[in-house]
Amino acid sequence: MFDRILLPTDGSDAGNRAVDQAVGLAAETGAALHLLFVVEDIPYAPEMVDDSVESQIREVGEATLSEIQERAGAAGVEVTEAIRDGAPHTAILEYAAEEDVDAVVMGTHGRSGLDRYLLGSVTERVVRTADVPVLTVRMNDEE
Repeated sequence: MFDRILLPTDGSDAGNRAVDQAVGLAAETGAALHLLFVVEDIPYAPEMVDDSVESQIREVGEATLSEIQERAGAAGVEVTEAIRDGAPHTAILEYAAEEDVDAVVMGTHGRSGLDRYLLGSVTERVVRTADVPVLTVRMNDEE
């Protein structure tokens, strides 16, 4: 059914719920799990932020991917890790195409109305434009 599953993550609570689903799906189907963390291009005033901010974000990504790899490894799932730079939805779609993934598993905060309109949604953009199935995992309301 699935040979390669992509789990893009930002380390958020919504993303962490998706980890369990992605690891479980990969373990049940024998698929390899591709982990992706995107270091987003953030427009800023150079005098306000130095290069250390990007390196700190990259370190968070490395730690996040390492933690997920341990969880997946404990379930016997083969894991590939990647960190990309750019707009998250674009980087996710490009990676999915490059690695010929069969499905994407993503967390979502479940925002609606004005919040979704103002903040946008990486997950929504991926769902609307992906060439493969996208499983979205919503945070519980009490979370």
